[in-house]
Amino acid sequence: MIYTLQGPCRFCNSLVLSLPIDECNILGEANVATTGDDTMFNNSEWLRQISEEVVDPDRDLVDPHHHLWPQPSMGYNLTELLSDTSDGHKVSQTVYMECGAAYFKEGPEHLMSVGETEFIANAAKLAKEQNSPTQIAGLIAHADLRDEHLDSVLDAHDKVSNGLFRGVRQAGACAAGIEGLVIPGAAEAGLFGQDAFRRGLDRIGQRGLTFDTWLYHFQLRELIALARAVPETTIILDHFGTPLGVGPFAGQREAIFETWKSDIAELALCPNVFAKLGGLAMPDNGFGWYGRDIPPSSDEFVDAQSPYYEHTIACFGPERCMFESNFPVDRLSVGYRVLWNAFKKMTSHFSEDDKNLMFSGVARKVYRLETP
Repeated sequence: MIYTLQGPCRFCNSLVLSLPIDECNILGEANVATTGDDTMFNNSEWLRQISEEVVDPDRDLVDPHHHLWPQPSMGYNLTELLSDTSDGHKVSQTVYMECGAAYFKEGPEHLMSVGETEFIANAAKLAKEQNSPTQIAGLIAHADLRDEHLDSVLDAHDKVSNGLFRGVRQAGACAAGIEGLVIPGAAEAGLFGQDAFRRGLDRIGQRGLTFDTWLYHFQLRELIALARAVPETTIILDHFGTPLGVGPFAGQREAIFETWKSDIAELALCPNVFAKLGGLAMPDNGFGWYGRDIPPSSDEFVDAQSPYYEHTIACFGPERCMFESNFPVDRLSVGYRVLWNAFKKMTSHFSEDDKNLMFSGVARKVYRLETP
């Protein structure tokens, strides 16, 4: 099968689209050129400047949000994921999140995203064959909820997923007219208010599937309205709603934070919404770590970002929160060991039951994962 990126790629506009990928590379058995200096996420030498002992190394973790790409120019496939998850923390399971990777190059347009699901099913199969300590236990696929062929698309994802298909993500992030973003969201303005979209969201809920979405902080009220309009579908907010800190939003962190806090508190009143704790180290969040000489330590990370985590947990409660890595995108700013050290430091005062919920239990419940 021939795969392609969903062009243009959200993370690297310089990628060559429609790049054929051989079966060996799809499975992660070979990662040609992924150690070259020109790969997107090849920053391991930079990350190694920070060395820390693992905090709470025996705690079982589920990472419910990561990506993979078969394209060597991205430099993050199964081998790189397993290298990160085995770097000291006990990550037993992950959930793959769609990112426009490995789409089919040929066939009906509405089914091209099924190539990504097939790619991840193969990667998960290989991890199982290798008896990896970390297993890809679920996947979230892409579908346009407005598509008249929605049920056929969902059926196709399910058919090739080897039982891993758990839900859909359709990003709502709309960066139209915003300059200075490294990862500009390309969603249509007003997507969440469209009748066809809401019907599709209701449909995936009827099928027992979840809905993840990525959006910007100024779109949180649109998500609140959506969650109220479709209360029977489980919705997961990715990345805190991405409070921006670059371009026209630079220098406005305190003002944005105050509005964001109010919106998060109101969103938490919707019982069908869950929150992912992470994804706040993307370059567009504006914390200044991307491109810096030295990456942050876990203590610096906690000092800079804990107010967002503390507020979200206080609003949603541990029973509706799950920590996420958002790797390798957040890898542009922080290492995997350091990131999870920071998460554990932030929650050191919580009870064991609450920690277990946020680090594994909620993800397993929401995404219907069997405990290994």
